[in-house]
Amino acid sequence: MAQQFVQTKIKGDKVVLFIKPTCSFCIMAQDVLSKYKFKPGHLECIDISGRSDMSSMQDYFLELTGARTVPRVFIGEECVGGGSDVAALDKSGKLEGMLQSIGALQ
Repeated sequence: MAQQFVQTKIKGDKVVLFIKPTCSFCIMAQDVLSKYKFKPGHLECIDISGRSDMSSMQDYFLELTGARTVPRVFIGEECVGGGSDVAALDKSGKLEGMLQSIGALQ
């Protein structure tokens, strides 16, 4: 079920963050992405902390991305990593191009 939930969320032309609200790296990723002007519905934050399948979801992140930590940030169907990775992509100027390439920005 966790695997199916994740797969349905990361399809398409949007950015999806799987987060826990008290995680400082999750907050970092959200802060970086908040600087960009997304089209409505093209940025989704999913809090996994209260889910009964949280552990199996994180196990699936490990299988899918090589890490089970949050945040797991997906641009389209590609996982770009966590908070530090998103911040580094932003600093290097690559993040905006990635967001534009999937048509997520206004």
